[in-house]
Amino acid sequence: MAALLSTTCRSHSYSLLPSSSSSSSSSSSSSIHGQNHQRLNFSSYIAKRVLPAKVSFHSRRNYHLNVVLMQDGAVATPAIPVENETPFKKLKGELLTSVPSTQEFKEAASFYVNKDESTVSITVVGASGDLAKKKIFPALFALYYEGCLPKHFTIFGYARSKMTDAELRNMVSKTLNCRIDKRENCDEKMDQFLKRCFYHSGQYDSPENFAKLDKKLKEHEGGRVSNRLFYLSIPPNIFIDAVKCTSSSASSGIGWTRVIVEKPFGRDSDSSAALTKALKQYLEEDQIFRIDHYLGKELVENLSVLRFSNLIFEPLWSRRYIRNVQLIFSEDFGTEGRGGYFDNYGIIRDIMQNHLLQILALFAMETPVSLDAEDIRNEKVKVLRSMRPLQLEDVVVGQYKSHTKGGVTYPAYIDDSTVPKGSLTPTFAAAALFIDNARWDGVPFLMKAGKALHKKRTEIRVQFRHVPGNLYNQDFGNDLDLATNELVIRVQPDEAIDLKINNKVPGLGMRLDRSNLNLLYAARYSKEIPDAYERLLLDAIEGERRLFIRSDELDAAWALFTPVLKELEEKNVIPEYYPYGSRGPVGAHYLAARYNVRWGDLGIEQ
Repeated sequence: MAALLSTTCRSHSYSLLPSSSSSSSSSSSSSIHGQNHQRLNFSSYIAKRVLPAKVSFHSRRNYHLNVVLMQDGAVATPAIPVENETPFKKLKGELLTSVPSTQEFKEAASFYVNKDESTVSITVVGASGDLAKKKIFPALFALYYEGCLPKHFTIFGYARSKMTDAELRNMVSKTLNCRIDKRENCDEKMDQFLKRCFYHSGQYDSPENFAKLDKKLKEHEGGRVSNRLFYLSIPPNIFIDAVKCTSSSASSGIGWTRVIVEKPFGRDSDSSAALTKALKQYLEEDQIFRIDHYLGKELVENLSVLRFSNLIFEPLWSRRYIRNVQLIFSEDFGTEGRGGYFDNYGIIRDIMQNHLLQILALFAMETPVSLDAEDIRNEKVKVLRSMRPLQLEDVVVGQYKSHTKGGVTYPAYIDDSTVPKGSLTPTFAAAALFIDNARWDGVPFLMKAGKALHKKRTEIRVQFRHVPGNLYNQDFGNDLDLATNELVIRVQPDEAIDLKINNKVPGLGMRLDRSNLNLLYAARYSKEIPDAYERLLLDAIEGERRLFIRSDELDAAWALFTPVLKELEEKNVIPEYYPYGSRGPVGAHYLAARYNVRWGDLGIEQ
């Protein structure tokens, strides 16, 4: 019997045949009555071959049947159809009574046995853009170089720009590089990868152009089970047109079709809800992969491992021992010609409402029932729904101004030619948030995000409470914060985990010192850390949704920030100006001090 395809770049294998759930995306073998078998999921193929002709395509694509192929080739048929993992529109009585016969199951199973290999077609919509060139194509090549892509795969670029296959390959080749620890056969691997890359020019709102793309995809798929992944690397105002055309003219007729959608997911609750509603006219929720690349960062994914697999941390992870949590994002450069896009969103929408809030939810969630995507996302949603509405007095906004340092003059935000003159869009924001549940009641979660600051960093800082009745307080003087234990998770750059502890300095006297227990990833692990896009693209191919955002998560996140965003804009709140390359507005320090907190990234120890 033909085996299911799997890859070896991860410790688990996965099936590239159509699957209705993330949990079933891994190929597995088990035993029924002592015989080995493999479970295959079928969708539109069976719908087209065995379901009544009058059933609509929209209904058919959600009709999944489980067929068990025994080792001897026999087919074990279930008593009833197995539904998709997510809620969908129930089929009418005429469909539910039309249960395929044993012979029809055998016919479908025979199809899969004969089609012993599947193919994945990855289409980058918006292939001529910066994101595609700098992140998506390099990530796909890295996956290919590591042996993580299936044997049969094709990559298509799709955009309005006129371009040949050769021109696409030349453009892509300039951004590719091999792993530092695996440079053998690099040029050969690049050539092999580029031969799998093709281009099709077309409009994003043209069903005819997407139908031509579909024809090209089928030529390369060669009659195999076709699975298709579309990455929408395009502006949000044309998402819906592209999704509509993809669904109607270029979706897979036999395998799965998935669509990766880039942020921003709207500007507020209303626009986000409208976008979700429009997407769901053409796609089911489990076909939509809303990507937030920060969830693919190594240290962010390590959060749950650090907490749930180390006994020393989980008992401390609550209001009883944690005094405050800080989520800090800073860039040491400004908008640099991209101010036109940024000015429409600002730092709160661009960074805080998605990247930092997603990290907060992962950090603060309760222990999930399992590592299944839905169990984890359920716990994240609970955190977001437990958060206290954000008040304007708990928010500080700023905007960088021109500054001269070392003879070099750095421009102000409004000096960017793409930014409207007199813009009040914040390039810096700090906020104090609270989770009103039993674990975190009263613990301030401080967020800070800004551009044109003194350093580039993203980190999580967990400051623990003071030791009650500390015998050594006299050695720290009046500043008890010097004696506070702190856990620092540095997401980027120079990924690391630091635990700050108090320690006696060697010698005859009693002098205390604050020391670091440090795990620096570059020193501990020789293997280069994969880019976040590599992990997320591989997850999308596998059907793993754990690191992608569900629609109710998105609703809860926008519900938290929308009221304060509207208030900032309606009141035309003037941002506090701070010099380019500084530590940000002074107001952020007053905000932290109001809750008896000192920003951890501003101390002497870094």
